[in-house]
Amino acid sequence: MITDGFRMSRRNALRLGGGALALAATGRLGPAFAATKPADLPYTVNIVNTSSNSTLVQQALLAQLGYLDEFNVKTTTTNVADGTKLMGSLISAESDICVLSGFSQVLPAIEKGAKLKVVAAANQLIAQALYSSNPDIKTVEDLKGKTVGTGALGALLHQMMVALLRKHGVDPSEVQFVNIGSSAAVFKSVAAGKVDAGPAMTDVYDQQAAYGVHAVADFWSELPEYPYQGSYASQTAIDEKKEGLVRVLAAYCKMYRFMMDDPNAEEAFMQAYKTAIGASEEAQGRMMIKFTRENKTYSRDLILTPTQIDYMQGLNLEFGIQKAQLPFDKVVDLSMAKEAVKLVEANG
Repeated sequence: MITDGFRMSRRNALRLGGGALALAATGRLGPAFAATKPADLPYTVNIVNTSSNSTLVQQALLAQLGYLDEFNVKTTTTNVADGTKLMGSLISAESDICVLSGFSQVLPAIEKGAKLKVVAAANQLIAQALYSSNPDIKTVEDLKGKTVGTGALGALLHQMMVALLRKHGVDPSEVQFVNIGSSAAVFKSVAAGKVDAGPAMTDVYDQQAAYGVHAVADFWSELPEYPYQGSYASQTAIDEKKEGLVRVLAAYCKMYRFMMDDPNAEEAFMQAYKTAIGASEEAQGRMMIKFTRENKTYSRDLILTPTQIDYMQGLNLEFGIQKAQLPFDKVVDLSMAKEAVKLVEANG
């Protein structure tokens, strides 16, 4: 767990308590008091994210740049291993928002009654390639009758692969999917020859020969319509901590723009990479930021379109993990994203 929250001092607590009593005595303490915040105290938000290297590095970069402090928000960030734990943390109200994650699982959860909303776009292009160590596999069509490593059926890696196969006219039933887990685990299995192919991150894209693999296809160019990552929050947090969520999204939005546009981004990113991951895999960190800068992968305005949401719902419907297509407003609330962008641009 990464914690950068704050504790209220005893003096401040007594001061605020005394102020409340004084207001109550004058009859001026309304029901909105519990939701108000003294102007000199920061907004507080609990974040839950994945434990991927790219996420950990971005969290370190965000702290390094000081953008959360700039927007007057204090956060406690917990990193978990998978989407199930992300959802559990939000639904149980242990956390308020997930900022960087695939969000296809959020849509069927909302259908089943989960009080969640997708609130912003994040990494819009899939930062993964399809790798193989089998010299006979040169195209996606060559995967017929072969084993492909992914995560669970219907999860992000599996959905990506099915979408890619369909785009190349390959029936997914002609491929044997193997549930390996994360993209890092998939890559290890591909490099070891345990599966014929599988999707993995671009951090190893320029080191294919060293690992004995080759890229069969690039997801970012093959599936530009697939919204890779987004941010989603609990309805409780939206109702009770909306301004705090706006400020968290503003901090991340400013960081996305920094990574894509600022000439000092690579140096800063690598410093964060060494803080979060270490110096042993420096080449992978340089590939991460190179890919981000060359492809401008992050959303500058945090906006998701109805077309993108319908695309994700279509995949869910096809896999049977969603029963009906939901209206855009039922699953998405972009009001905070819009306010966050205004805040970023107002601050310069």
